[in-house]
Amino acid sequence: MERLTSAYAELRNSLLEELLERLRAVGPAQFEQIVVDLLLAMGYGGSVDEAGRTVGRTGDGGIDGMIKEDKLGLDIVYVQAKRWGDRVVSVSDVRDFSGALDAARARKGVFITTSRFSQEAREYVQRIEKKIVLIVGRQLAELMIDHDIGVTTVQTYRLKRVDSDYFESE
Repeated sequence: MERLTSAYAELRNSLLEELLERLRAVGPAQFEQIVVDLLLAMGYGGSVDEAGRTVGRTGDGGIDGMIKEDKLGLDIVYVQAKRWGDRVVSVSDVRDFSGALDAARARKGVFITTSRFSQEAREYVQRIEKKIVLIVGRQLAELMIDHDIGVTTVQTYRLKRVDSDYFESE
């Protein structure tokens, strides 16, 4: 069992790295669509039409996507998606997104990057009233694997063990 667990971890780690490479190579519009697809797969938006959409373009006001939080669309989660290599997302980048949320009169946002956030950016979202979730590259890739976005199952193994209760006599 240990060998299988170890092999699985190694394969998953390799898949994570490959996904991150692919994510960094796609165009901005495709990356934004991937992020919206992931949030929909995670259950946001329910099954309603137009549960989520990308809006990213030049002059988008700092909002790359919007997704309904529930089936009724009672609240909207705004999305910022940055497909960056080694550039760290700074506190000013997160402040800009927070300002875009203010302009949209929104209270919730998800800022997703293929890179990472500065310590100041992580501290900033802890201090403000609105809820902004920060997702880094590795976490993004893990969520994609867990929700079957951009990956395909190639093989499934069912592990079995002896059922001791079956063999116990009365």
